[in-house]
Amino acid sequence: MSKELQLKAFERLLIIMDELREQCPWDKKQTLQTLRHLTIEETYELGDAILDNDLNEVKKELGDLLLHIVFYAKIGSETHDFDMADVCNEICDKLIHRHPHIYSDTVVKDEEEVKQNWEKLKLKEGKKSVLEGVPRSLPALVKASRIQDKVKGVGFDWEEPHQVWDKVQEELEELQVEVKSGDQDKIEAEFGDVLFSMINYARFLNVNPEDALERTNKKFIKRFQYLESKAGELGKPLADMTLAEMDVFWNEAKKL
Repeated sequence: MSKELQLKAFERLLIIMDELREQCPWDKKQTLQTLRHLTIEETYELGDAILDNDLNEVKKELGDLLLHIVFYAKIGSETHDFDMADVCNEICDKLIHRHPHIYSDTVVKDEEEVKQNWEKLKLKEGKKSVLEGVPRSLPALVKASRIQDKVKGVGFDWEEPHQVWDKVQEELEELQVEVKSGDQDKIEAEFGDVLFSMINYARFLNVNPEDALERTNKKFIKRFQYLESKAGELGKPLADMTLAEMDVFWNEAKKL
């Protein structure tokens, strides 16, 4: 599709948003605050579609997210704080400023240097910490991954993967010490350290820990639902089955 047709389609969405905001009782009542949880939900639905590699669903979920962006901009225009043009110009200006190797005479040798420059530029823009860009409300696993990415950008990182694995082993040993002590607060603290170090190790393996865990979640759900369906065929509730009986169907599910 040509750039002209893409812009025309975007203009159509802006017009529809204006009409809905003026005429629809539900759309008229929405605020930035009431839309927030819906936006989060739509983002997760997009994430699911990406993990399933369902490109048609990705297209639909991107549309839902784009609607939310347009909705927020419409609300912002009504309070005279910002509109869609302000939103677009803001991100365009940021991208140009943070890509001096494209829009200026800065020279970089690889992707890693681009990321390091990105973090340095953010500090020059007035941020006091490289961690300011990590949203407070991110899920803990994703937040840990982003924290580690951020500090890596300014050189705070391990040099070799085996050093990170040694740290994982060290944290596991410390966890076992606290498990034996029975102090629940210390057990939780050490368990957190184990998770943080494992997420760090995933980064050195070029594995996204969120994607890896969700992949395992989906695998478990699929196998457990197979187990439920087989129990249903037998007319026997799972709660009445022995673990040995469940294992038969579980092992069948693993082979599918």
